[in-house]
Amino acid sequence: MFIGEKLKDIRLLYGYSRSDLAQILDVTEQSVWQYENNYNGPKLEVVNKMKDIFQVKTKYFYDSRSVKKVVNPSLIAYRSKEINSVSRTKYEAAHLEHIEGLLDLFEKYIVYPENKLLEIRDYSIHFIIQNEKKLERSDIIQHLALYVRECLNMNNQNNRLLFILEKNGAFIFEKSLGSEIGAYSIWSDQQRPIIMLGNQKKSAVRRNFDLAHELGHLLLHNQMDMSELTKSEHQIIEREANDFAAFFLMPPIEFEKDLDTVRKISNPNSYLELKQKWQVSIQAMANHAYRLNKMTYDQQRYFYASMNRMNYTVHEPLDHELKLVRPGKVLSSIRYIFEQKLASVEELIDFTLFDDLLLSKILGFEETFFQQYRREKESYNNVTVLERKLKIQ
Repeated sequence: MFIGEKLKDIRLLYGYSRSDLAQILDVTEQSVWQYENNYNGPKLEVVNKMKDIFQVKTKYFYDSRSVKKVVNPSLIAYRSKEINSVSRTKYEAAHLEHIEGLLDLFEKYIVYPENKLLEIRDYSIHFIIQNEKKLERSDIIQHLALYVRECLNMNNQNNRLLFILEKNGAFIFEKSLGSEIGAYSIWSDQQRPIIMLGNQKKSAVRRNFDLAHELGHLLLHNQMDMSELTKSEHQIIEREANDFAAFFLMPPIEFEKDLDTVRKISNPNSYLELKQKWQVSIQAMANHAYRLNKMTYDQQRYFYASMNRMNYTVHEPLDHELKLVRPGKVLSSIRYIFEQKLASVEELIDFTLFDDLLLSKILGFEETFFQQYRREKESYNNVTVLERKLKIQ
């Protein structure tokens, strides 16, 4: 029997409305509604179309098993104008639900290091509660940013931020998010900190700031219902995440010493050496200089006028030279599973009923990733998951 809920799940994963899918299938929107609510089953030729469109096995629509895990859409922290877009939130939640399900599956074979970010989050919650009536909010944010930097042993390693976050518990992915969404993050029900980055042609320094910004949301705005925020409230939490990112990436004592070496603080070209050191954009450094009272209002105005005149607002010097780092934790984990013959691509496909292209889409991998591990049937190690867990160092 056709299971309508499975169609709804996969439709949302692809970001299609019922109207969109109806046009693709050449049926009415009412028909799609009936399929999803089990009032009427689609003909076999329609199911075959669905199979091809969504890159799943035909059996997917008739199997009650589901890979996805529940994700609360209202907890997704967007860096976007689309904070209150119900449809967009549904689509992103569907993606996260499928990611969560796959991570649960992979963790039957992999034991990750301790989730240090979870400990840091709990400290942050406690510190905020203890000090919200004693300290200014800005002082709380600065303290937490510097505390987290020390806990993660960042030292002068901003260029390794993505790796350090993955090592300490974060699961980071990338996908096409469009021009309105830079990134978003959430704590899953399984207490995994998940960060989704846009894969548009961003520079390494902007990606660094996105990561630090989302880390700020994860630590400062845990369990905040984003769907209930007004526009002004959303602007406040965005500003807080920006402040956290700035203090985290550019700790004041060290950064102010470097600012003292800048020949002309209002000249964007004076920041090139600092950009290489701190792996932060020229604009973010100037904003932080102003935040730290190392730049006057008039100097800031001159700085931005110069940025416009030099055409630095979209692409800055060194953007193409500094290497963009991509997520690698989940990719390495799956490689390990396949190369150690703990499971095969075929077994993964049989379990999920997803084609390899859909698996790549969900996880943000290159389309050909799973194809390189396809092979003729071999004798795979059949020990049970509970009998053998391998630890990733």
